[in-house]
Amino acid sequence: MRLSYKEPKLTYETNVMGTVNILGAVRETKSVRVCVIITSDKCYENKEWVYGYRETDPMGGYDPYSSSKGCAELVTSAYRQSFFNLEDYGKNHNVALSSVRAGNVIGGGDWGEDRIIPDCVRALSQNKAIIIHNQLATRPWQYVLEPLAGYLLLGALMYENGAKCSSAWNFGPNNESIITVEELVKLVIKYWGSGSYIVDTSNHPHETGLFKLDASKARALLGWKQIYDVYEAVEKTINWYKNFYNGTRKEELYGFTVKEIRDFVNSGKERF
Repeated sequence: MRLSYKEPKLTYETNVMGTVNILGAVRETKSVRVCVIITSDKCYENKEWVYGYRETDPMGGYDPYSSSKGCAELVTSAYRQSFFNLEDYGKNHNVALSSVRAGNVIGGGDWGEDRIIPDCVRALSQNKAIIIHNQLATRPWQYVLEPLAGYLLLGALMYENGAKCSSAWNFGPNNESIITVEELVKLVIKYWGSGSYIVDTSNHPHETGLFKLDASKARALLGWKQIYDVYEAVEKTINWYKNFYNGTRKEELYGFTVKEIRDFVNSGKERF
């Protein structure tokens, strides 16, 4: 998000025109049956209210990144109505088009800049204190495989049922997994086994305070369910990074990652 303040033009070109280019390619490629556009939970006009945002709430965005994601959602909606209209499915086109929005995703292998988990493990691996900025910001944290499972489920249902599932979808965790940045960092330190953190009170670009998604639609209509709570999600994530920083060989780390995926699938089968 902070990069969008430095490169606003690039941010809009990538997220808005990138979406336009993808959808344009879909129009020209007759073999495409399903298109799922992944945006961000930041696409909503944030009002700092206590309940989760629903798919019908207005798009918005305070910063260029969030705004560009809202724009991408509007582009997708316009294409769904103009070129991939549900009433014309099977007549003038055969494309089912949806957009998806996930909560704050965490998981092993993320090396992004200005992302809380990568920032934490980079500091911990060097025996440095973790620096956090907006410690009271509240976010819907979820394990990376949670929304991915939802995206795959949605895509399969779109393929099987044509345009019936073509719309916008939220994939966010239960309320129990919505915690502050400071609480998340404390969990990271717990599962890492050591560490400390410092709160940086200097001025930084605007960040949302309270934010969460309402995923009732996906749960009710798709049968999607959250498998790991935030504690399991952080523990699984940190275990991956501990393996990486302990010098686990590439092929062993690959095997560990595959096992993590299998464990997630098996946990879903056992719990549901």
